Amino acid sequence: MQPDHPSSSSSPSQPAAAPAKAAGAAKPVCADSTIEVAKGQQVAVRMYGRKKSGQASPVVVHFHGGAFVSGDLDNGCTVASLLEGAGAVVVSVAYPLTPFPQPVDTGYEVLKWVHRNRNKLGGQGALVYLAGEEAGGNLAAAVSLVARDQSHPPLAGQILLSPMLDPCVGTASLREATGDATGCKWTEGWRNFLRCPRDAEHPYAVPAGAHRLAGLPPTLVLVGDTDPMHDEALAYAARLDAAGLQVTCHVFAKAAQWPDTLLQAGEHECPCAAAAQDQFRQFFEATRCPVPS
Repeated sequence: MQPDHPSSSSSPSQPAAAPAKAAGAAKPVCADSTIEVAKGQQVAVRMYGRKKSGQASPVVVHFHGGAFVSGDLDNGCTVASLLEGAGAVVVSVAYPLTPFPQPVDTGYEVLKWVHRNRNKLGGQGALVYLAGEEAGGNLAAAVSLVARDQSHPPLAGQILLSPMLDPCVGTASLREATGDATGCKWTEGWRNFLRCPRDAEHPYAVPAGAHRLAGLPPTLVLVGDTDPMHDEALAYAARLDAAGLQVTCHVFAKAAQWPDTLLQAGEHECPCAAAAQDQFRQFFEATRCPVPS
């Protein structure tokens, strides 16, 4: 899909990876583009879905996972295609794999671009959401904080799938998942993302450490029961709930290899794909009331 906007250009080549889909889902409609989010600043994105005649679709800015050390648009195909199958138009971001704050800054610039073009992307009155899995879940939560603090743009919700939120890398769920392994990709990822110890105190680098959560949009948190990110994700959901915010949390049972299976490129079996897509659909329905512009 190519948005009708002078600052975007669509690549003629189609994505090589075929994302996993929920059972019975149609083949995703997607195309790679480069958008100009500011003068001289271009960002590669992959767009899923298209505007539907006579109705507004949710428009989702999506961030792939990869523990801050790897990952690309192909690794985001699974979640992005499930969001599209739930009725959304998705803009999946190829954010830079560089230390904080550049990935967050890039994500916020893309969010502002999407908000400016929301009616062209999703139809008149389209609402804007953020979503991300694993490291991308951290970025989605961080960009949501930035949007709140800047009072722009308004968000209808954020969707966090097994978000990577705890730089201490010491929760019981993560220790159980890594076992006796001497290396940990999440530890390496945090070392790459945080340039210095002071960065770990910044709420945009570590949203779970933010002292003020009031004013954030409705949140959907999805984790697996044996998920390494299980504990930190649920702890963040509990903090959002304690702040009086609208939070929906779902734990998938028997979600083997979750969240790694969300990051695999190409055709593969994604456990809980249909259930996750149903959670997306319910969340869009529950948050469809317009937000202030």
